[in-house]
Amino acid sequence: MSATLATLLHHVEPTWRIGIVERLDELAQESSGPWNNAGTGHAALCELNYSPQLPDGTVDVSKALDVNEQFQVSRQLWAFLVENGALPDPSTFVRPTPHLSFVWGAENVEYLRRRYDALISHPLFAGMEFTTDPEVIAGWAPLLMDGRDRSEPVAATRALGGTDVDFGSLTRQLITGLADSGAVELLTGIEVRGLRRTPEGWHVTGQGGFAADARFVFVGAGGQALTLLQRSKIEEIRGFGGFPVSGEFWRTTDPELVARHQAKVYGKAAVGAPPMSVPHLDTRVVDGAPSLMFGPYAGFSPRFLKHGSLFDLLRSVRLHNLRPMLQAGLRNLGLVVYLVKELIAGRDRQLRELQTFFPAATADKWEKITAGQRVQVIKDVPGKGGVLQFGTEVITARDGSIAGLLGASPGASTAVPAMLDVMARCFPDRMEDWRPALEKAIPSYGRRLGDDPELARTVLAQTAYSLDLEPASR
Repeated sequence: MSATLATLLHHVEPTWRIGIVERLDELAQESSGPWNNAGTGHAALCELNYSPQLPDGTVDVSKALDVNEQFQVSRQLWAFLVENGALPDPSTFVRPTPHLSFVWGAENVEYLRRRYDALISHPLFAGMEFTTDPEVIAGWAPLLMDGRDRSEPVAATRALGGTDVDFGSLTRQLITGLADSGAVELLTGIEVRGLRRTPEGWHVTGQGGFAADARFVFVGAGGQALTLLQRSKIEEIRGFGGFPVSGEFWRTTDPELVARHQAKVYGKAAVGAPPMSVPHLDTRVVDGAPSLMFGPYAGFSPRFLKHGSLFDLLRSVRLHNLRPMLQAGLRNLGLVVYLVKELIAGRDRQLRELQTFFPAATADKWEKITAGQRVQVIKDVPGKGGVLQFGTEVITARDGSIAGLLGASPGASTAVPAMLDVMARCFPDRMEDWRPALEKAIPSYGRRLGDDPELARTVLAQTAYSLDLEPASR
């Protein structure tokens, strides 16, 4: 998020002085790190949690459409940066990878059919395929059908325009490119600990005697953003709390398995599981090395960052958010039970979960890795009290001098529209002057591709060409 905001601000105001302060000694070691997230270019092509089934049996695809629109905005900025040399080689951070949804059982098959019917006519989902034929699915992703009972009803959709994204590489390239050109000053190994309002903006302090004055501050500290925004004492953070969730994945680099699964395959979340725990079996390419990853297996840690403190959760409790946090906890007892079950699950049970996707899987070819921390937003909603949210929340002070981003999914995939939102909130009087520059970088800026099929086709084709994302042949 911070890398994206710095990129956008430098593009529209190249004379502004921008500083980036990183807590760790290296960039992108927390949520953006490639093994701390699933690397899915979240476009709702396969993620079923963005298209829930309603009580009347219809499938609500409104969020899926919104998420795809947002991802296309990110793709356009990335393509612009590649075309202008700011990102020299797109293959170092994004690769074409088919996105599949896969379900089993008669009810789930019917759900997936309805989801497909609701999406296929939309310009951003054109070309999506649906099948209930086990042999076709075996051709798309052989591991899914290895050892599976062929009498069991199954269904899958496939979108060849999906992507695998190394957000760690993208983050490092964006920031180091800006730093090397002198566009930003980068400081690493410094933890920001204080934010004090001044007549001109903010006085920022940190470890080792760090101090700086800024007219505008963006808090892009992942889960730690909640704590830093609380320290700023802005009124807008009152009532907000956070619930940290950790996760684990199983990973394999076995050449035979990797060669036989070239896709990201998402299923349906277990009953009681949070949306971010939707199981998926993914192709991953990190630093040019391919692997497969399955998960996530949910866990719990009171840390707000993977390299955070065991006291992060406790330190975030304030009088103004205690009631909303307790209310959210009581309303989500099912989630608590689910997390407890996940925490005590042994390797055999985790293997059985993998085998629901890949029936022939054996544990000896997989290793366990720990994913990044996610801090889900707890928000005090008028008339409802404390509500646990699974999306993202942009927090801005009334005067626009400070902003921060809380939450997780869909996260980095939608960083560009999220940061455009920050700019619109914090610099409303400049947005019209910035419009020409933003339209140059993002041709669809201010418009929805779903409302203009011709523009959608043009943008999809142009970004696919610039990012070398032409899908593999069928």
